Amino acid sequence: MKIKKTHWNRRAVLVGAVLSLVAGGAVAQWKPTRPINLIVPWAAGGSTDQVTRVTAAELEKALGQTIVIVNQPGASGSIGTKSALDAAKDGYTWTAGAAQDLGTYETLGSLKTKISDWHLFLTVANIQVIGVNPNTPYKDPKQLFDAMKAQPGKVSVATAGVTSAGHNGMELIAKATGVKYRHVTYDGGNPAVVATVAGEADLTTKLAVEQADMIRGKRLRPLATVSDKPLELEGYGTIPPLSATVPGFHAPANYFGIFIPKGVPDEVVKTVERIWAQNIAKSETLKKYATSRGALFDPLSGEEAQKAVWPAVQANAWNLHASGKTKVSPDTVGIPKP
Repeated sequence: MKIKKTHWNRRAVLVGAVLSLVAGGAVAQWKPTRPINLIVPWAAGGSTDQVTRVTAAELEKALGQTIVIVNQPGASGSIGTKSALDAAKDGYTWTAGAAQDLGTYETLGSLKTKISDWHLFLTVANIQVIGVNPNTPYKDPKQLFDAMKAQPGKVSVATAGVTSAGHNGMELIAKATGVKYRHVTYDGGNPAVVATVAGEADLTTKLAVEQADMIRGKRLRPLATVSDKPLELEGYGTIPPLSATVPGFHAPANYFGIFIPKGVPDEVVKTVERIWAQNIAKSETLKKYATSRGALFDPLSGEEAQKAVWPAVQANAWNLHASGKTKVSPDTVGIPKP
């Protein structure tokens, strides 16, 4: 993916700082004595499930303990996230997903939580793709948008529901082009992609990581990235950016990762931060996953992670508000308009 990587220098500083602390004995070592539950609040096979399972396997090596993946989909990810938030703050229950979803649940009235309530451990930035069923007549974004304008609300778009990456991407498109569409929702990104392949929906705007295999297998036709940057997808080639059709179009980076609720013992957080700097940032397995699936490998934690996700949280919250899907205005829950 042709996205400029901006965090490597800061990450090098972070690694050095963490190593210095470890050498000086200032970082407490957490040794989990039982398996850790990692709740994936979406269906198996989707973008969150994919990268979380890869990351969990890397964490198990460093922690010396089993991490149990628990898929708990529903209510656009808020049900599983609430389970992690309500669990005992002993460090043994985590969750995962897209930070932009986590940051907007409160505006939707689905879960009272803010992005600042969590310790963020990011792995990759994902990008949405407009992928159409090959049996549709659409060969480029202009043809698709012309059809949507000619018959408002008829062309169907499959996503994992309100706040999901696919829905957020389609709302950005609607805002930029004025098109109207029929929203068809599923329990996760993978079911939404499969439904599009099966012809239940005309297209999906889910993430490249969820569509990659179907694109390579020519079971989906990619029209554009929902971005101002092209995507180099291994085994396929270049997917052009939507900005080539809609001048000035831009979408903030959509970061995914593991989230640990604040209030857990400090030694848990410090240990995971150390592992993120020493192991996850150097993981060849995660790098290979990102390259093969069309994602940007960019592991971050702490304040850097909070800063990195904020633009997408703001954009997502205000786009949802503009489309009438929020219960409260984002600025009333600490999300000022970008």
